[in-house]
Amino acid sequence: MASVARGALTMQALVINLALEPERMAFMASQLDALSIPYERLEAVTPAHLEPPRDFPYWSRWERPLRTTEMAAFASHRAAWRAVLEGDAPRLILEDDAVLMPGAPRFLERLDTVRDVDLVTLETRGRSKLIGRDPHSAAPMQRLWQDKSGAAAYVLWPTGAQRLLDRVAYAPGLADAILCAAYDLRAWQAVPALACQLDRCAAEGIPPPLATTSAIDAEPRPKAAKTFAQSMRRIAAQVRIGLRRMRRGPGSDYAIVPLDRN
Repeated sequence: MASVARGALTMQALVINLALEPERMAFMASQLDALSIPYERLEAVTPAHLEPPRDFPYWSRWERPLRTTEMAAFASHRAAWRAVLEGDAPRLILEDDAVLMPGAPRFLERLDTVRDVDLVTLETRGRSKLIGRDPHSAAPMQRLWQDKSGAAAYVLWPTGAQRLLDRVAYAPGLADAILCAAYDLRAWQAVPALACQLDRCAAEGIPPPLATTSAIDAEPRPKAAKTFAQSMRRIAAQVRIGLRRMRRGPGSDYAIVPLDRN
């Protein structure tokens, strides 16, 4: 991990980036410099450098067979969680296709003194989320009870990093699925949202600043069928989501979080 730039904010961003994607890193550097957000580049894990190697039983312990690119994406986020745990402050974790809105620095500045939170997602993907109605006293964010997807832009505290690392010690998963299912996290959602991925720009009415394709989707799904254990894990996960809906906090609703353009 190499230090790249420092800005006016106290909070630092970690940008997950493959060495083979310099255009994406240039795009991230440009927008982070413009927003005066300090950042480091975190070398993304590749399928050739998985830990443990791809044929270890660890990688079969999710709800379906994983692509090697999905394994690598998960391992990259796990590396970011470890980096957060090694520090004593929250970090903004970004995938290199995250588009930040102008209000992101002001929001991050307000998180500097927050200590009763483990994770805050800045992202919207145009899908409904189960969120509380009441805002946090320190920043324009609401309690996030159930998310469905998205791991491109989130703030993680060391307490949250520890809980996530404990969760994945035995079994992996898609990075966003791990975040969405971590019900022990004190998770919050920026409202309005302050980030989206490049593939959402057109839907949000934003001219895409960079043409991009998904490295994950470029690899076909494994031909192997789900094992019985994987099918049971999938069913258990869906049951947990259903129970989460029934046991949700008071004063919460499903809503699509709009993107803040200001």
